[in-house]
Amino acid sequence: MHHSGKTKILELTDNEFSIDKLSMLFPRFEQIQNQDCLLRAFMSLLINILSLISAFLAMEFVAWISHKYLMHGFGWSVHKDHHQPQQGAFQKNDLFFLLFAIPAITFIFYGIHNGTDWMVFLGIGISAYGMCYFLIHDVFIHQRFSWFKRSDNVYLRAIRKAHKVHHKSQVKEGGECFGMLLVPIRYFREASAKQ
Repeated sequence: MHHSGKTKILELTDNEFSIDKLSMLFPRFEQIQNQDCLLRAFMSLLINILSLISAFLAMEFVAWISHKYLMHGFGWSVHKDHHQPQQGAFQKNDLFFLLFAIPAITFIFYGIHNGTDWMVFLGIGISAYGMCYFLIHDVFIHQRFSWFKRSDNVYLRAIRKAHKVHHKSQVKEGGECFGMLLVPIRYFREASAKQ
């Protein structure tokens, strides 16, 4: 049965609208639709990557604030054993990982449950910061595991020096260098001079 263009338009208005019928009327529509899908996929990927990077970078400031005002504030009774180490593999201070793990898990779970990709990537960014924090703080600086003993890397030596300065204070007040990945420039100069 032969249909004219007019009949096709009538079919579209008479029947339920569908992309397939629109593609039949306008062959280029499928190409435009594919380009639109690519653009949306690219924008989604960009938002996800920016969410991950933003969360990772923001966590340095969250860590600095929580270290200075929580751990060296009303949370000192939990953080104290980190500055005055006792025997044993674990410290009460290790409980602070929950401060960062709970929001990360919440973002990931909520994002997966609701199909909100950028929230999943926020959680991944927080988790990535937590992994870096663990590797630098617990493994590299405090040698709680024998993985990375020494480094000639200026950045890592600067971080280690800043953290040693932070640990000079065995008490709640008077500390400095509360960040982990960003430390004052003077420590980079010292580490560079020793190379």
